[in-house]
Amino acid sequence: MELTWRPLSLDDTERLADVFAAAEAVDKTGEHYCAEDLREDFDTPLVDLADASTAIWDGDKLVGYALVQPRETADPVHMAQIEAEVHPGYRDDTVGAHLVDWFERTGKLVHARTFPDAPLELHAHAHESQLWFREAMAKGGFHTARTFLEMRADLANLPPAQPLPEEFPLVGFEQKYDELTRLARNDTFGDHWGSTDHSPEMWRHLVTGAKDFRPDLSFLLLSPSRDEVVAFVTSAFFKTDAEATGILDCYVDYVGTRASLRGRGVATALLGHTLAKAKEAGFQRSSLSVDLENVNGALGIYERCGYVVAERWSGLVRALS
Repeated sequence: MELTWRPLSLDDTERLADVFAAAEAVDKTGEHYCAEDLREDFDTPLVDLADASTAIWDGDKLVGYALVQPRETADPVHMAQIEAEVHPGYRDDTVGAHLVDWFERTGKLVHARTFPDAPLELHAHAHESQLWFREAMAKGGFHTARTFLEMRADLANLPPAQPLPEEFPLVGFEQKYDELTRLARNDTFGDHWGSTDHSPEMWRHLVTGAKDFRPDLSFLLLSPSRDEVVAFVTSAFFKTDAEATGILDCYVDYVGTRASLRGRGVATALLGHTLAKAKEAGFQRSSLSVDLENVNGALGIYERCGYVVAERWSGLVRALS
């Protein structure tokens, strides 16, 4: 089998969606991608398809891809993000070894252009069922540094919502609160493993400007003077997943509370309010992801809101310098 490796392009997303579909039929990660989803993911200033991506071809058939993406900051380590998907019919030791080698070479190239003075780590995420990818990365020197829990709540059986604090005005997300919400996110996630600050451009690309963002199911608590977001929940609805599963799932991207308010049940109350509104809007389920070792006790918050652990993901890391 003679495979060709060359940079990915946005014109390849239709065929790449077929690769993802074939992989999902085997891996059962619960994630589904259409060409529009992939195009949105790749069409960002941090993604350099020409120099930091590769597509794997068997003749004129696209059978896989890989990508290295720098982070916006390196404080103190540059945690470059890597990702890949390979059609199940092409998963073997040779392809796995080639991927690892390509990640190392390309990761160093990207790093040299962005944060050459910082230590470099390559970071990947892998579902517990993605056995081939996990094994290939382990053979290439990656180790499991963190475990993330995928949690789900049945909106038909929610526990009673807790009262919201009256001193902080509750508002639905609007664009006029976009920058305040970004600042709150950067502040509240600053101590989370693997997290870096989002610039306004990346915040809009990843969250509030994304096609799947649901501002009507995203809620904020403001300071009494209304000049700061003190707690927030942002949500998304992935249409491609709903079309594949038949389940309307309100995905909670972020739940955050300023440090001065932690321990008062604010996050539990605001998330409970969000879930009640999602149920009213016709959603059947809500999902979110949480670091098993979250320093702020997020797992307990989510359990009090009715979430239970459904699946596990791993944070895979390899230090290169």
